[in-house]
Amino acid sequence: MKSNPATPYPEVNAILQELLEGIQGILGEHLLGMYLEGSLANGDFDQDSDIDFVVVTDVEVTEDLFSSLQSMHDQIATLDSPWAIQLEGSYLSRQALRRYDPANDIHPNIERGLGERLKLVRHQEVWNVHRHILRQRGITIVGPDPAALIDPITPTALKQAMLPALSGWATYLLHHPNEIGQRGYQSYIVLTLCRILYTLQTGEVASKLKSAHWAKEAIGDTWKPLIEDAWEGRHASQMPADPAAIRQTQDFIEYTLEVSRHVKLT
Repeated sequence: MKSNPATPYPEVNAILQELLEGIQGILGEHLLGMYLEGSLANGDFDQDSDIDFVVVTDVEVTEDLFSSLQSMHDQIATLDSPWAIQLEGSYLSRQALRRYDPANDIHPNIERGLGERLKLVRHQEVWNVHRHILRQRGITIVGPDPAALIDPITPTALKQAMLPALSGWATYLLHHPNEIGQRGYQSYIVLTLCRILYTLQTGEVASKLKSAHWAKEAIGDTWKPLIEDAWEGRHASQMPADPAAIRQTQDFIEYTLEVSRHVKLT
């Protein structure tokens, strides 16, 4: 890792050091860079955040490399640290990171959580949001400036990246409220919708915190209590969601879908 700590959080840095050393041992000369994005890059990281990382390679990850990386992540998850199961990141080749290519969008990814493992995941158009954050605000652990690895992403492209999430993920939740059972996930849905609305309106990307503050002022008082409750709900993630909050979340999904139908993409 760089001589200066990557983050202000010693326990987070310790996990990142384990991750970096494991990656270097497996990828060797194929490692081009390792970076942080997400809440660490956006400046609103707290005890309920995850550690978003991106690893860039000079080749596509082979089956053997994938197996070794998966075993490494399994080992990290056993470490005695609350952050050991909060890693969420992807391994992309330099070519795949440069710009979105639907013909080359399946890459290794791990999500936060107990029992999660590295797996191959389709990195769809919404990944342009991750590219944008990484290009604009990414934290370099090792490697060149991430701006040198990623083409600029236009406001139109960022707006466009929101639409598949709404037509797929959000629409599914609208018709399957039983999936919104835990308060943590219900809060995540509301705050993610705030981020989507912010991007659809501004063509920019903001953190959950900034988007929530913006939404409370920009979209009317109707949704303010729901948004404020969602921010508090992040701190009680394993509790059951209130049935009234689930219904309001569905209403918020419908509102966001309606807004998206009238967004000008140019």
